[in-house]
Order: sequence, then structure tokens, then C-alpha cells
Amino acid sequence: MTLKLQRRTVLKAGGATLLATSAFPSFATAQQRGGTLRLGLSGGNSTDSWDGRTHSDVFMQVSAMGGVFDCLTEIAADGSLVGELAESWESTTDLKTWTFNLRKGVEFHNGKSFGADDVIESLQMHVAEGAKSPAKPLVEPVVEMKKMSDHQVQFVLQAGDADFPYQLSDYHILIYPAGMVDDAIRGGIGTGAYRNEGFDPGVRLLLGRNPNAYKEVWFDAVEAISITDPGTRVNALMTGEVDAISRIDAKSVRLLERNPAVEVSEVTGNQHYSFPMITTTAPYDDNNVRLAVKLLFDREEMVRKILLGHGKVGNDHPIGPANRFYAADLEQRTYDPDMAKHLLKKAGVEDLQISLSASDAAFAGAVDAAQLFQQSAQAGGVSVTVVKEPADGYWSNVWMKKPFCACFWSGRATEDQMFSTAYATGKPWNDSYWDHPRFNKLLAEARTELDDSKRRELYREMQVIVRNEGGVAIPMYANWIDAKSKKLAHSPKLGNVWALDSARIMERWWFA
Repeated sequence: MTLKLQRRTVLKAGGATLLATSAFPSFATAQQRGGTLRLGLSGGNSTDSWDGRTHSDVFMQVSAMGGVFDCLTEIAADGSLVGELAESWESTTDLKTWTFNLRKGVEFHNGKSFGADDVIESLQMHVAEGAKSPAKPLVEPVVEMKKMSDHQVQFVLQAGDADFPYQLSDYHILIYPAGMVDDAIRGGIGTGAYRNEGFDPGVRLLLGRNPNAYKEVWFDAVEAISITDPGTRVNALMTGEVDAISRIDAKSVRLLERNPAVEVSEVTGNQHYSFPMITTTAPYDDNNVRLAVKLLFDREEMVRKILLGHGKVGNDHPIGPANRFYAADLEQRTYDPDMAKHLLKKAGVEDLQISLSASDAAFAGAVDAAQLFQQSAQAGGVSVTVVKEPADGYWSNVWMKKPFCACFWSGRATEDQMFSTAYATGKPWNDSYWDHPRFNKLLAEARTELDDSKRRELYREMQVIVRNEGGVAIPMYANWIDAKSKKLAHSPKLGNVWALDSARIMERWWFA
């Protein structure tokens, strides 16, 4: 027996709403074709490439997933799941076998027709020997990939997974042409609405409209400029050098709001600012030390001074208010230097001296946040040296390398995706190198649980475990704050999974 999803049909399965439909909504406002969209984007690096397995920040999210390449599925602006290169999908009742019907008549930029072989080879990249893909945890449960026809592919999983179609919307899982993946990575050859016309990593990207695109998009061309400094991005927008910018420093919001030609867009999602501690390295291999560190973050102060109120306090787990099973009833952790002292004494490190690496490449205000922690930690007897790291190369040289650093996560559309990517044992982006058998067991159970109330209980316990025993301090959730010229228009609803309309600005926006 199968659970079949037709176009415009919604199915409740395993606690997730699975929607197979068109990715291209209609709008009441008139969209106009033409013009070159100029973007000032954060997160660009000299090491960037078209290999989706290496993407980690806004520049390549927007450029690849939202421009040159496509995924099988897509998170729509309203949070529902829609088809991109997949038109529809269905599963067996045990959620172990999923069949995807692929879009017909789609071509790669080099003229090759898109089909099942491309899907299979593109997914196999993430589990190939030696691959260090952050999407490996999402693809690894697939034990068999079958080509049923040129435009139908079937995945057999180790165990049922109600969220599997959501996993395939991940921005790392881009679809490449089979048999020529290396060429596609070198040249940026996808099925996306835009063609690569010039890419200087960490500097600039030029895209032109794909004349054979199956999607309707509105810009003739796109120029994306890497601007790592938040103040410089704001200035570029204010002076008209770019049309939209990502990740606004909260301190700049009022300045931008006073400009009649500029508009700030702000949405609440699951983006959180975090401080991972490598749990395999002393002193963070002792949970008493990790708890003490968490207690020395003055969360209210950080939300007030770093976010200027554009967010909310975090509770040391990554599941956010936009997630379905967010445990809002958990006791909120607060600043408590006396309890921190007690825990450090218990750990035998009463006069703890640590270093905290930070750069505004992690998030706007990260260095200021590190300095606030430096001050608040003093009351707990902890001496913190703030190491201001270079922006370029931060994600390759500091994150997951230095024992304690600043970081940000966009969050994920589902609890399973967030936990599987960054907290399950041995996964490539488990940035605290944390290992907790009970957590791993619950994660597997929740994936196959069809009863919503039981699933909620499982995810709640996982949030408790991460909060109390995990290796990451999460003091605040930050709203997505971007800004644009008023010449740009978009639908009333903006996606909140990532910056700039869930990284889909190139596809969804137009010049008014």
C-alpha cells in the first residue's frame, strides 16, 4: 500500500505536512520582466565553488540553490513543501520507500536532458567514499536508489522517515548532470533559471537568464557581490550600488528606515546565534564546564545590545519558534554566575582561562557579543580572551577547528533535519563533536513515529538533553533582517528558512 500525493493535495504523515505541488505561485500584483538585480551578499569566501557539499553561507545559498541549480523539493514562502525538479511523490505506509515523479522537459545549461540518472548520481555524491558533505546524514539512510523510468526514481530507506521529502530541499543537495559532475562543478552547470556568466570566488558573480528555463523568473541578469563587512553592505545599498543586501546589523535598521528609497524586511524564523565548544577537547569535555559557560551568557543583555530587540533569548538548543515541535514550556536558562562558580569548582577548574574566537563573518555583532560574554563571565571567575579572527576563511579555518568560537545557524525546516545535521554523532557539521547515545536513539525513534503527540514528546526530550548536556551555548534567536531598494517588489509572504526570502530572491522577486 502506498500513500500517494497528488498535485494540490496535502497529506499528514508522521507529523509532517507533505505537499506535492507547483513551486511557482501566482500573485495579485503585476510582475514585470527585465533589469539586472544587484546583490550585496554576506558569506562569500575565496574558497567558494559550485560544489554544493561545500556551501555554508548566504552567498552560495542564494547563488546556487536560488539561481544556477535546483533541488528536488523546495520550501515555499508559506513554509509548505512544494516540488522543484520533482513534481510529486508518494510513500509506502511504513515510510521506508519513496517514489518521486520528476519534471519532464527540463534541460541543463549544456543542453543535456534532466532525468532519473542525474538525481541518483547527485545524491550519491554526498555518501561517496571520502565525501565530507553536511548533507551526508540526510542521504545516508537511503540504502537503495532505483531508476524506475527516465522520469521516476525510487528511494528505499533503512527505516521510515516522514520528513524525507523535506530533506531533499536542503541547499547542499543540488542536482548535477550525470556523467559530467566535475565539469558542472567547474562551470556551474545546473538546471536553474540563471546561467553562470562569470564567477570570481569571494568577489563577484555574474548570471544571465537561462533562455530554456522551465521557471518563470523576472530579472534578465543578476550580479552578486561579496561584501563581508555589515557596514559596507549597508552603505552600498544606501548609495544605490546594489539593490538588496543580506544580514543587516540590527544597529543599522533605524538608519535604513530613515532612507525613503530603502525598505527593511524582517521575518522571524529559526536563525540562532551559537557558541560551540568542542567536547573532545579540555576543558569542554566536562559537562560541568559546559553548563557553567552557558550560565555565564547574559542572554537578555545580548538580545538587547546585539539584536536591539530583533529576536529573542535562546535556551541552548537549536529548535526554534518556527519549528512544529518547539518545546516552549522548557524552563528558560538565565544568567547565574554563582551556579557557574559551583559547577566549575565541581569540575576542579575554579580559575578557568579560555579563549573565544569570533568574527562578524559568523554573524553581525559576533565580536561585540564575544566581548559581552567576556565581561559577564568575570563574575563567574572565568577569564576570557577574545580572539578577533579574519572574516575570510572563518568557516574553514576557525569553525570546528578552534575549541570555542562564534557561529550562526539558519535553523532547518524540520526538527529531524536540524538535529541530524548538527547534533547526531559523527556527522560532518556536528560542530561540538558531541556524542550522546540516548539522543541518537530518540532521534531515530522520532523519525518513524506517526503519532503526533508521541513525536512531540520525543523531540521535547531531545531538546532537554541538548540544553543540559550538549556542547553548544545558544543565547539568542535572531530575526532575519535584510534590506532592499523600494524599486524591488515581492509577494507579501517572505520565506523564513534562510535570508532573502529563503535564499530564493533571484526567482521570486522583480523590479516594480
